[in-house]
Amino acid sequence: MESALWTALTIGGAYLLGHLLNLIASGRLTRWVGLTQGKWDDVLVRTLTARIPLWSVLAGAWVSLGYWPISGRWLQLVSLTIYALGVLSVTKAAAAVAAGLVVAYGTRSAPGATVSALTQNVVRLVVITFGLLVVLNAMGVEIRPMLAALGVGGLAVALAMQETLSNLFAGLFITMSGQIRIGDFVKMDPGLEGRVVDFNWRSTLLEVATGTAVVPNIKLAQAIVTNHSLPTPEVNAPVDFVVGYASDAQAVEALVLAVARDVQRSGEGAVTTFEPNVRFISFGDVGLRGTVQLRARSHPDQQLVKHVFIRRLHAAFQAQGIEIPTIIPPKSNT
Repeated sequence: MESALWTALTIGGAYLLGHLLNLIASGRLTRWVGLTQGKWDDVLVRTLTARIPLWSVLAGAWVSLGYWPISGRWLQLVSLTIYALGVLSVTKAAAAVAAGLVVAYGTRSAPGATVSALTQNVVRLVVITFGLLVVLNAMGVEIRPMLAALGVGGLAVALAMQETLSNLFAGLFITMSGQIRIGDFVKMDPGLEGRVVDFNWRSTLLEVATGTAVVPNIKLAQAIVTNHSLPTPEVNAPVDFVVGYASDAQAVEALVLAVARDVQRSGEGAVTTFEPNVRFISFGDVGLRGTVQLRARSHPDQQLVKHVFIRRLHAAFQAQGIEIPTIIPPKSNT
């Protein structure tokens, strides 16, 4: 009873001390990281301070071993258990820090992009693998034969999981190349298009008009893909128009350009700094054919910009009495 009492007091005191240290460290370190410009210290402080109470409890449990009259095999087993829990906790913290640093600094290679969950999981897996090897080595497990066995068995696993591994490495290739990023609007042959939501071990998630499309990574890597967000998400939004031959071409040009500028400056999906232009391109069957070049902020905004422009241009043509000719289909001989 005396040993159990002292153990409870030690572990409970360690837990309270850990919370006290967490409060002190969180307050001071948070103020310190607020004065720095880098992001690594924010990730480090946020991850480590949250685990101080657990590490304090493990330290209290380690100290409590001295209260019990145990020795030999059982003492070694309990000590090894506490050590393994500590190593695994540190490994998990290191994996969280590594993933956080990848998220914080990974966007430098592709500004505006988001680090995928696949990249974060791979980084965590690498760190956790090293931590497990340390635990196994502490338990007296010989690692080299295991690595050799994994090398031989890995071939059989690779053959059995060929499709899964193909998708995994295709996903890694896509994310590392930076040609397709989270948030990009892409179009695949033969016509699937949408915004990239995330990458995972097996597939890529695309937000399409009807919901979410799940595309295997290998299919995405092999397809001909048009990325409308590279090198810039801005995209041209051309609109063709036709006016009758009786219309004053110069007056039509000035009117169309005024409407285009008004739509472009309105900001309804349009790039407000872009200067639109109007060009007559040919003599059509029923009138002069022209085109207007507008510019949208992104591919999905293209339809909105066209919609607003066509609506306003139609109203302007009606107000000025400008003829919009129609093509009369030829009469049938039957």
